[in-house]
Amino acid sequence: MEPFKAYRIHEENGRVVARFEKLGLDDLTPGEVVVRVQFSDVNYKDALAATGAGKILRRFPLVGGIDLAGVVETSEDARFSPGDPVLVVGCGLSETCDGGYAEYARVSADSLEPIPAGLDAFTSMAIGTAGFTAALAIHRMEHNGQTPAAGPIVVTGATGGVGSLAIDMLAGRGYEVIAVSGKPQAREYLTALGAKQVLARQEIDYGSRPLEKARFAGAIDSVGGRTLAWLTRTTSYGGNIASVGLAGGAELETTVMPFILRGVNLLGINSTYVPREVRHTVWQRLASDLKPRHLDRIVARTIDFDALPDAFAPLLRGEALGRTVVRIG
Repeated sequence: MEPFKAYRIHEENGRVVARFEKLGLDDLTPGEVVVRVQFSDVNYKDALAATGAGKILRRFPLVGGIDLAGVVETSEDARFSPGDPVLVVGCGLSETCDGGYAEYARVSADSLEPIPAGLDAFTSMAIGTAGFTAALAIHRMEHNGQTPAAGPIVVTGATGGVGSLAIDMLAGRGYEVIAVSGKPQAREYLTALGAKQVLARQEIDYGSRPLEKARFAGAIDSVGGRTLAWLTRTTSYGGNIASVGLAGGAELETTVMPFILRGVNLLGINSTYVPREVRHTVWQRLASDLKPRHLDRIVARTIDFDALPDAFAPLLRGEALGRTVVRIG
């Protein structure tokens, strides 16, 4: 195989440096399956990794990109054959092994998921880790008894990838969705996705009592910090809060009162190391009852591979709206 293009992340003199390089298969971390990558995407975690703003990589150098979709080129595993359409989200890509920002990727067969009927390489990356995380959160909440009849679900960080897709999926399932956003100009975008109400983050009274008036039957929170603490105090009896991110802070100052007096459930959502059978179930749902209805709105940008380095800064500044898909091959 001829050398191929990859966006590789290095640590040089204590600094994280990322650049395009030409690599061969022997330069990649081990795996049973070689995938010709067609599309990837840009997640907040990708921006942290490529810029060094967060400690994502556990070894250097690594090809960036926590997601990929394409077709199998070669396989040493009987479950996959050349030409099979496949995807990988998370599973250690751009953390412990080389990721999806390359024309070819070599991955563990156990991390591969056949692209479900009803999706293709582009739509699976329009969904990507963000959509998989949102779907996993809903899957866990419903497994824990969440229903539309219980009342409204609030989604924080609503204009981000996870938030946008969560709103779309929840509304499609019949939930009343309340979006929380710090972007007043995004109200029309959020209501178009299915939000019945949009709360301006700047106008929220977070309160300080151990329990505030119950307002929500559940939540999907990508913010953390005082926002997550507020949700624990304002979620009604038996409600589920799915904690998926920490864009607003990693601390959590609360009391046990919401948990022992209202039976609130705090569900931690980790989309990276999900058992294979659960990953398969969630992807099947993403192609059926949780299939996003507004990907054309949520995918704000489809960029060529060469434009990738310019896509990280807006995410880190909190300016990005929706999802960015990267055309690799």
